[in-house]
Amino acid sequence: MQNTNNTPLRMSVQEFEQSVNQMLADAENENNAFITRTGAEWLEHESSRPTPKKLFGEIWHQNELCILFSDTNVGKSILAVQIGDSIARGEAIAPFTFEGEAQKVIYFDFELSGKQFETRYVDGAKQRYNFGGNFLRAELNHEHMVPEGFDGFEDYICYCIEHEVIRRGAQIVIIDNITYLRSETEKAKDALPLMKQLKALKSKHNLSILALAHTPKRDRSQPISRNDLQGSKMLINFCDSAFSIGESTKDPFIRYLKQIKQRNTEELYGAHNVIQYQIVKPGNFLHYDFMSFGYEGEHLRQRTDESQKQTEDEIVDLRKQGLTVRQIGEQLGISFSKAARVLRDKA
Repeated sequence: MQNTNNTPLRMSVQEFEQSVNQMLADAENENNAFITRTGAEWLEHESSRPTPKKLFGEIWHQNELCILFSDTNVGKSILAVQIGDSIARGEAIAPFTFEGEAQKVIYFDFELSGKQFETRYVDGAKQRYNFGGNFLRAELNHEHMVPEGFDGFEDYICYCIEHEVIRRGAQIVIIDNITYLRSETEKAKDALPLMKQLKALKSKHNLSILALAHTPKRDRSQPISRNDLQGSKMLINFCDSAFSIGESTKDPFIRYLKQIKQRNTEELYGAHNVIQYQIVKPGNFLHYDFMSFGYEGEHLRQRTDESQKQTEDEIVDLRKQGLTVRQIGEQLGISFSKAARVLRDKA
């Protein structure tokens, strides 16, 4: 046969050896717990895979197992639903960027009842927030019994989560909260199997998982750290990323987000650049409203009666200068609700 494109019809000896070695390596890896390649081979192999996209700015990326933790009643669920809704719509939450298209999200809610969930997303006129079809919420069916063949309730729940993810075709999973998957996480022997299950679920189905967790009662005069996550250090060690919600001491409506662990980016939102929010419900959607960036120390300082009076006087003076409640809040680093409350009390 004539070679019409001037390329050799036969492999060189070197090319043949490389081909055989690659086939042997692939065959060996198929029956091995490890996939072993040279550093150069890994770089070549991964170069064709897409860079993980931002789901919640630099804090949570695609295909990551991320943990969001805070004290009880600080607002984890409020933010988690807001994140899920933003991904389902393909819209960013300020000040972050969202990359990619709208995706199907399934939110496993072990915290709120259906009625409690409704209360957060309906206004006084009973107008409901319009969650799109991509946002799914799953609530535990307490009348359903654990069938035989499962090693307890927790293993059955993990199985059901995987089954529901497959059935619904979701790529984004939010679990509120992690203690329902493993009642004991204080010891490594309990926390490690849980993290292995979640990482296996993530890898098997190419998922992005956000798991909510609690912190024990903490000293609010101290900065938030990875040691504040309740349970074994296995939780923070085995996740891909983690962030926390802090409660401000200067205003009960203000929260701040702090980056605790990251693998796909450098730390951008540490103690010197936390993201400040206030929790608002102007209509039928309870959510975090971005205020500004700031220092964590601003929220840890104990405010004296004297400094509190000074803030109130500044609010009144700025109002006399013609500033709106929103402008006053932004200038003083307080929530709009507090500024309005002070003005109302001073009237």
